[in-house]
Amino acid sequence: MVYGLATSGEVGIQGMPAAEAGPLREGEQVASAAVVGVNEVEFWGFPDSDLHNSPELRAKITEVIERVAPDLILATYGGPEWAPGFPNQRDHMEFAAAVIDAYDELPDPPAQLFWNSPTRTHAVDVTGFVEAAVESLSCHRVYLEVLDPETPVVEQARKQVDMFTAPLDGFAATNATGFELVRPR
Repeated sequence: MVYGLATSGEVGIQGMPAAEAGPLREGEQVASAAVVGVNEVEFWGFPDSDLHNSPELRAKITEVIERVAPDLILATYGGPEWAPGFPNQRDHMEFAAAVIDAYDELPDPPAQLFWNSPTRTHAVDVTGFVEAAVESLSCHRVYLEVLDPETPVVEQARKQVDMFTAPLDGFAATNATGFELVRPR
């Protein structure tokens, strides 16, 4: 498994200079990925908070897909809202659109393209992996501390993980994560 991140999240920590935040966020992401067994994390160097569905971004996505040759792709959600009143980030929407466009241009794309959407068509039983997910998300320590200084990092991580691994209607699992099939081959 490979994590491909368009940016380093360098403007994602309020009050911290980008030159300091970028390497810090990269380190937190690499540590987070290692907890869940992902040892290949790529940062592509596109500007944080100014990401666009550009030919350059699509070319990079295509290059990685062709090099890695995955069975499927799981992309970040690209819709406007996670739920009513919970807007998505513009960078996430642009990245998701670029992934879809790159996928559509591939002569022999992976079998499926999913994103982690509030409109679920598929689910995975993640019972037994919740604690690893909390530990993984907790690796984003500085990011979470700045985001909510009043709430301990592990508590913030648990709240997020619980929200995304709650039981799903029609799916028999204590903990499940849902995905939307965006493109079947």
